[in-house]
Amino acid sequence: MKTIEVDEELYRYIASHTQAIGESASDILRRMLKFTAGQTAPAAPVNASVIAGTVAQEKPAAAATAPTSRDKVRAVRELLLSDEYAEQTKAVNRFMLILSTLYGLNPKEFAVATESLTGRTRTYFAGDQQTLLQNGIHTKPKHVPGTPYWVITNTNTGRKRSMIEHIMQLMQFPAELTDKVCGTL
Repeated sequence: MKTIEVDEELYRYIASHTQAIGESASDILRRMLKFTAGQTAPAAPVNASVIAGTVAQEKPAAAATAPTSRDKVRAVRELLLSDEYAEQTKAVNRFMLILSTLYGLNPKEFAVATESLTGRTRTYFAGDQQTLLQNGIHTKPKHVPGTPYWVITNTNTGRKRSMIEHIMQLMQFPAELTDKVCGTL
């Protein structure tokens, strides 16, 4: 068995296609690629523009569609069941994983939800670290992986829960799932 490294976004995409508990990444990829054991992999097509040293721009086959409510719920449940989430011993790390997942599901809804999140004297989310530092010396801003956002992280766990709750409500997640996610922080 060979090991390959994939980025976080691709890992979440593969994991979101899990159909059974314990299904391996290899099984998921075989199903998605319609590739069976013992099958010979086809040779990669050679593109003349690549040989010439340029890369051709390909037009997307179809416009990307926003995930359905069912897909969003499934993705969040899979996050909660994932080894990566279970391995996190600090609330701030679980908080960051949840934020990354929510952004990945619908960046536009996430943007709307985070715009309205501010404290009495603080801004919680921003597009850069400096904006958050201007609103407090000890904000401990961290970049939310896979997003253009930064978030302050020195808030207590209750505040982190209320931020997640606010975002999930505006992204129209079911209340019981929102409660379950907030309970894991």
